[in-house]
Amino acid sequence: MLNLVLFGPPGAGKGTQSEKLIEKYQLVHISTGDIFRAHIKGQTTLGQQVSQIIADGNLVPDAITIAMLEEEINKNPHAKGFIFDGFPRTVAQAEALDEFMESINERITGVLALDVTEEELKQRIAKRQAISGRADDAADKLTKRIEEYFNKTIHVLPYYEGQGKLSKVNGIGDIDTIFQSLTTIIDQY
Repeated sequence: MLNLVLFGPPGAGKGTQSEKLIEKYQLVHISTGDIFRAHIKGQTTLGQQVSQIIADGNLVPDAITIAMLEEEINKNPHAKGFIFDGFPRTVAQAEALDEFMESINERITGVLALDVTEEELKQRIAKRQAISGRADDAADKLTKRIEEYFNKTIHVLPYYEGQGKLSKVNGIGDIDTIFQSLTTIIDQY
């Protein structure tokens, strides 16, 4: 199984690149943001729990996030692999993901980190917010999400680097060029 973590700050292009990688490698996409938004839209119990947390720009507690991921993986027993988009965001989540994958005799194959400057991120998200109107892309929430990434989430990279699984890719430039850089790395797995 090919199990990838696509890593980067809000607006780095994870969603765009995930779509292209899913198509090429027939992977199941697991985006915590998409899962949360689906629960909120469906007004599930979980959706009601996380709605305010996300609207405030905060991270959903690990226990809820991990349980949802396990549920998504278990729904796809015949998958060729998974691409995790927006998760893990903390070392504790990375450890929990490794533990869960091990329990189903799997592992994370590689971690692909999209490097994008903070200025580029702000420009991209401003454009996306104008189009999508996502509540978590509003200027005040965006600043909080970017700070959260650079203060907390970025610390996950050394965890995977220590396992020899981390590859960094320039996330600024032509979408297809970035995709080619990602596939060159993945094809080596």
